[in-house]
Amino acid sequence: MATATATTDEHALAELQREHGPALLGFLVGLTYGDRQRAEDLLQETLLRAWQHPEAFDAPYESMRPWLFTVGRRLAIDARRSRLARPAEIADGVLAATPDPSDVTDRAVAAVDVRTAVRSLSPEHRAVLVQIYFQGRSVAEAATALGIPQGTVKSRSYHALRAMARSLPGYSRRPLPSVA
Repeated sequence: MATATATTDEHALAELQREHGPALLGFLVGLTYGDRQRAEDLLQETLLRAWQHPEAFDAPYESMRPWLFTVGRRLAIDARRSRLARPAEIADGVLAATPDPSDVTDRAVAAVDVRTAVRSLSPEHRAVLVQIYFQGRSVAEAATALGIPQGTVKSRSYHALRAMARSLPGYSRRPLPSVA
């Protein structure tokens, strides 16, 4: 057995929208903190509920406005709770500016820039950085391998890193690592 659902007459709904729509929209814009598009969506959902519940028109009160405002407020609360329960949406601009982790282009460009900066160092400074950062040796091991005192290794690495930082503008301004 099929059951038909009763709906509100189109003319009654159009009259309801003309009479109460602007006030309800203003109310919903306030509830959505000025988001007119979201308020318009809530207005349509409220009118849809009025269309789905013709019994609301038969209620003993003079105006449908209190019923509409109550339904609209509840829909706004439900929508807000639903949005807060989900992770925040990311705008397209953020996604466009975020580098793709699988794209190796940025790393390749940075590697070329670092190689160029290392080549611009004096041979003494370059030798210290190669020992410490590229071969992973300690200051003592680098000093032994280069045949120079540990203090000289520290001094040369300090000055070499500062020279590279000056020749690589636009890269991170994080503090340079200290050599211990």
